[in-house]
Amino acid sequence: MTHRDATPSRGTGQDRTDHEQARPRPPGADRTERELRDALRALAGGVRPDPDAYRTARGEWLRRERRRRLVLTVLVAVVFALATLIGLWVLNQAPATPGVIFNGNGAAAADGPSLPRHLP
Repeated sequence: MTHRDATPSRGTGQDRTDHEQARPRPPGADRTERELRDALRALAGGVRPDPDAYRTARGEWLRRERRRRLVLTVLVAVVFALATLIGLWVLNQAPATPGVIFNGNGAAAADGPSLPRHLP
């Protein structure tokens, strides 16, 4: 146990609620609390929920959800189209001359004789 662990911090005793010390209340505090409570009760009593509030909120949420899905679909389509166009452009850039492997006449590309094969 270190010194810090053994020494409690100031104001962290068993009871920190200061029950022993009665704080003096300002004059008229009870009347102010009562008037405030009555005013808030009257205000809360006058609030009436909108009958179709749920329907409005749900419609708004569904509209946002549809818009989000539409934007995502369009974005996927644009990326797919762009990838396809880039791929076609790259394939179109291939040289027009025949390659080394295939020269177009069906003959092997090697001019010399092939290596001898050993049959078992």
